[in-house]
Amino acid sequence: MMLRTFAFALLLATDASQAADNTSVHVTGGWVRILPGNLPAGGYATFENTTEKALTIVGASSPDYAEAMIHRSSTEGGMGRMEMVDSVALPPKGKLVFGPGGYHVMLMQAKHPVKPGDTVTVTFKLSDGETVPATLMARPANATGL
Repeated sequence: MMLRTFAFALLLATDASQAADNTSVHVTGGWVRILPGNLPAGGYATFENTTEKALTIVGASSPDYAEAMIHRSSTEGGMGRMEMVDSVALPPKGKLVFGPGGYHVMLMQAKHPVKPGDTVTVTFKLSDGETVPATLMARPANATGL
């Protein structure tokens, strides 16, 4: 009986590791800029689509924040602006960077105090229904890059 239990546990562990290897999108370099008080935080990362098909990031959620939305910052005519976007294309075998001054995940209403050095979990939803968890390292308000 003990051998059967061990074999079953090993099979589950193997399936889990293979599932992780079969993920179509990998997220690296994740970080979040923490602002003072209850101001929203901006989350950044690099996404790599390892498949031959075009994908789209269509949403985000976080157990650490009440709301997570995809936004894009831009400058037009010398004026900075930020807008919520419904989706962001992730090309086949391509990379997409969420970074300051561009796309980012806007995290609003922290459910607990988040300070530099903490980690924040964000799960990104793809157009094919897949979800991609990411761990973002909290950095201070003056942080500027990946």
